[in-house]
Amino acid sequence: MRVLLIVALYTAIVSTANADTSKLDALKIGDMRKLQFHTSSKPIPKTEFIKESGDIALLSSLEGKVVLLNFWATWCAPCRKEMPQLSELQRLLGGDDFEVLTIATGRNDPVKMQVFFDQIGINNLPLDRDPKQSLARAMGILGLPASIIIDRGGHEVARMLGDADWNSDSAIAIIKTIIAN
Repeated sequence: MRVLLIVALYTAIVSTANADTSKLDALKIGDMRKLQFHTSSKPIPKTEFIKESGDIALLSSLEGKVVLLNFWATWCAPCRKEMPQLSELQRLLGGDDFEVLTIATGRNDPVKMQVFFDQIGINNLPLDRDPKQSLARAMGILGLPASIIIDRGGHEVARMLGDADWNSDSAIAIIKTIIAN
């Protein structure tokens, strides 16, 4: 069954490789049905966040690669469930063309953030922060977890509220298709 799904998803990828993002709806299976593509891309705010290193950064620093931006918090149970899936997606696809960017929004002690990651075995995602929720507010984030797909040009093309299996065949096919465009 999994092989048939992979073949179907690959066929959908090939047939939509040069299509606009609205054609990606055909790839949405399972949890990915919650992913909402925009009819036109949206600009990303020029709001700062704090990198794990303590440096200040902007999302625009990631232009040139596709980004799955995930807002989360240490107190968020669905975030704990979702984070290993995001980690696996980063392991599979992360590199020059794609990155999973995790930003803890609100009051999240960096030590507790590290404990959160350690408890669930995450070692390949950033512990970036948005302590005053400035970036989350600027992006209209109303609940957690929230995931935003940003294209190479630095524009939001899709978003999802709630946890999802980002390691599913459907999620991987969607991300690969966006990377290919």
